Amino acid sequence: MMARAGLDKDPRDIAVMFDGVAKGYDRTNTVMTMGFDRRWREITRQVLDAAPGEKVLDLAAGTAVSTVEYARSGAWCVAADFSLEMLRGGADRGVPRVAADAFHLPFATGAFDAVTVSFGLRNMNDTVAALTEMRRVVRPGGRLVICEVSQPPLRPLRWLYRNTVLRGLPLITKPFSSNSEAYSYLAESMRDWHDQRAVAELIATAGWHDVEWLNLTFGVVALHRATNPA
Repeated sequence: MMARAGLDKDPRDIAVMFDGVAKGYDRTNTVMTMGFDRRWREITRQVLDAAPGEKVLDLAAGTAVSTVEYARSGAWCVAADFSLEMLRGGADRGVPRVAADAFHLPFATGAFDAVTVSFGLRNMNDTVAALTEMRRVVRPGGRLVICEVSQPPLRPLRWLYRNTVLRGLPLITKPFSSNSEAYSYLAESMRDWHDQRAVAELIATAGWHDVEWLNLTFGVVALHRATNPA
């Protein structure tokens, strides 16, 4: 099994890599984020603002821990991911799970009221194509919410984050991960990812309107929200 993917983000390599980290993935994420992952999920749920009776697609959902959080709103939420081992890891979470390719989603046009991605967008090798396909499956007037790593706007903090936190990430996660090499890729992908404005521009290029963002934890993470035009 391939230990890690490269920054070309070949979908097959990414899927194999995530299959390899599925065991212990949620625990490793909590360690890696010092527990902030729980707070980020809670805020994402609040921004998503799903109502009872709505249908929400949680894409790149992994073990569906985020899907369960969003379902607390009373909406019907489905977890979709292309790593079968990640989906199997969420078998006891009590939400629908679907194997899905982000570029060819197995859902009808306009099937959902909202779509959300948490820490998965940067692993898609054609960001605009993925965002365009997400827009296809969301009804006119429906919503997009992206929770993803970002670049802290304050220069000293950005330097510290990129040159200390990200460099140490593989060492921090090694005792907890089933595939420690994969976290070298994840750290590189965080360092290589766009800033908040650049992500907003990619979302707009994919046809979403009313794009806005909210920095979390000093901008280490950012929420982007947008609407599918009527």
